[in-house]
Amino acid sequence: MEVVPISSVLSLLLILVLLPSSILSFPIRDNFLQCLTANSKTVIPFPTCFYSPDNSSFSSILQSSAQNLRYLLPSVPKPEFIFTPFHETHIQAAVICSKKLGINLRVRSGGHDYEGLSYASEIETPFIVVDLSKLRSINVDIEDNSAWVQAGATIGEAYYRIAEKSNIHGFPAGLCSSLGIGGHITGGAYGSMMRKYGLGADNVIDACIVDANGNVLDRQAMGEDLFWAIRGGGGASFGIIVSWKLKLVPVPATVTVFTVTKTLEEGATKILYRWQQVADKLDEDLFIRVIIQPDTIGNTTARTVKTSYNALFLGDANRLLQVMQNSFPELGLTRNDCTETSWIKSVLYIAGYPSNTPPEVLLQGKSLFKNYFKAKSDFVKEPIPETGLEGLWKRLLEEESPLMIWNPYGGMMSKISESEIPFPHRKGNLFKIQYLSNWQDGEKSAAKHMDWIRKLYNYMTPYVSMFPRTAYVNYRDLDLGMNKKTNTSFIEATAWGNKYFKDNFNRLVKVKTKVDPDNFFRHEQSIPPLPVSVGRKRRGRRGGIPN
Repeated sequence: MEVVPISSVLSLLLILVLLPSSILSFPIRDNFLQCLTANSKTVIPFPTCFYSPDNSSFSSILQSSAQNLRYLLPSVPKPEFIFTPFHETHIQAAVICSKKLGINLRVRSGGHDYEGLSYASEIETPFIVVDLSKLRSINVDIEDNSAWVQAGATIGEAYYRIAEKSNIHGFPAGLCSSLGIGGHITGGAYGSMMRKYGLGADNVIDACIVDANGNVLDRQAMGEDLFWAIRGGGGASFGIIVSWKLKLVPVPATVTVFTVTKTLEEGATKILYRWQQVADKLDEDLFIRVIIQPDTIGNTTARTVKTSYNALFLGDANRLLQVMQNSFPELGLTRNDCTETSWIKSVLYIAGYPSNTPPEVLLQGKSLFKNYFKAKSDFVKEPIPETGLEGLWKRLLEEESPLMIWNPYGGMMSKISESEIPFPHRKGNLFKIQYLSNWQDGEKSAAKHMDWIRKLYNYMTPYVSMFPRTAYVNYRDLDLGMNKKTNTSFIEATAWGNKYFKDNFNRLVKVKTKVDPDNFFRHEQSIPPLPVSVGRKRRGRRGGIPN
């Protein structure tokens, strides 16, 4: 029989005395606290890292990084408690204790999950949230062209710390600066330098992860299969990312940004049709996305559609103007439209901050976008004809506050193999579409807006990819399908798994079956393991799941 040191017993008693008495009346919390103390190798500062619904800070912590307000409504089940670890050993203990006690665990690094899977649950109760927001150290090594970034840091913080060390180094990841880097890279990580350097996940050279057994693994320890899976295979299926080692990329000391807006009355339809033909073929230093939304005409109440061409060019304005004149003169870009700036200030510009905002705002890690919304995504392989665009405008004008963002492909995105990482959307795509419907009045009008975006999605069917109709995993969409409670079916999961990952889905299942056969890390769209009996049969017959 193992003897527990008297010091440990006294420490636990002290912790239980200091905690609010109401916590002690809940067995799940009692048992979890005791288990955490027994299994953590470092002291856990419970009063500052443990938040339960009876705690005055619980709501503010839950809401702190939640982006989609739909999942904070009273009707949505809330976690039993939120645990904010200070050290990787605290994460290890949380995994061990959740597994031991049979509690579903959700992981949140930034809270930008479109369907709230990191802080809400449609299928698992009770559940807890492990919030990594206090694990945000960043160590930039310019000589090594690398940076270790903990999962709770935002991508904006990482950008700032890189630029703090060098004005000619950057990292090609997300446009929204408040994205938690832990989950962001697990889905791929789009950004304004993707045509030059690929995705954030394409530029990761090591990682630290806590697996389903509570082990801390780096790239060498986890092996290349798991390292492959976590870079684009979707968040929270294989373990908890503690930190990423990023490969920094060169950026010019001077870059150029611009935004040119065209309305329907200014020929937006023809210009957008032309953009579709050239966007993926432009100089790879040039990224031009299109932000599409309704607008009013002058001082009237009449509505139109405006298309805003929002761009980053890795070079000066003179060379940009030459590129545009040769490749996309239809936009009519002039020198007055162009702003030469530093790479770090271009991050602020693309993220939508007002001009002259100091880069230090990136250290606040706050989202500019909190709303009730529903999102969907598509990939486009052939230009949408003008008649198709005109039908699209009609539907956009029927909705109160819709938004579409079209991100261009080509360049490096077309040069990387579909199987290099789980993210498969590479060569052959012209651009990606993100659809958003936003509203302010919570549940009151949710059904109407959800119905509208689903009808728009149906309208777009002839114009987008098919067999399968693909989607981006970082724009989670539960319309594509969901796992059942405690039952992650391989057959059912293929419905959405093939849309997110195409042929890479089978390999992700193979990795999942190997590293988490009991399906500890699970959520509404997590990667399923094969049933134990099936996995054993296949391993015995063929040596593994077919790729």
